[in-house]
Parts: sequence; structure tokens; C-alpha cells
Amino acid sequence: MEAALTETLRAGPLEVRPAQHVAVLEGTTLRLTRHELGLLTALARHPGAVLSREELAELAWARPLGHGDRSVDVYVRRLRQKLAVIEPGWEFIHTHFAFGYRFGAERSQPFHMRATGP
Repeated sequence: MEAALTETLRAGPLEVRPAQHVAVLEGTTLRLTRHELGLLTALARHPGAVLSREELAELAWARPLGHGDRSVDVYVRRLRQKLAVIEPGWEFIHTHFAFGYRFGAERSQPFHMRATGP
């Protein structure tokens, strides 16, 4: 039980502290809703695993998704936006189309620019 109170999930410059209801990125405390923090915690507890929307809803909010429910996608988008404001050089939530989402800290890859020549 004591380990759960001090649990800190780390990925690159991001720390998630579930028992304290806080996530910190580059020393800045993220302003997250309860649903956003629940989703981020669920993802951070399963680094590298591709989790379906249904699995994430169960893990994060202890509820099943209804038919056509896109709430996981909405909260993933909000989390990505909030994370990018503080640290645009990192990506934490990765989409696996038709499967779900994967959590892992990876440096952002800039788009390759075509060389222009004569």
C-alpha cells in the first residue's frame, strides 16, 4: 500500500504521480482534469503497450465505452495539446491506427524538408 502512495511514473521529462493527483513536465505542473489525469496515468502504467480505446476507458475511468463514444480520442487530443505547450520537443502518446494508443517518451521528429536546388 505504501508503494502506491509514492508511485512515480516517469517517461523522459514527464513524471506522473497518481496518489498526489499530479503530472509534472520539465518542472511545470500540468493543469489536468480528473479524466485527463486518469487517462495519462493509465497510459503511463503500461509503457510500450498498445491499448485499445475500450481498455483505456476501463483502466482510466472504470467504465465501458458506449457505441460511437469518442471520449478517449478527445482526451488524448487534449493531453497532447497540453504536453506540447510545455515541451514541444517530445511526444508521449502515439496513435496506432485501428488498434489504439501507446505511451512512450520519444523526441519529436521534424518533418524532412526537400532540398531545393538549381
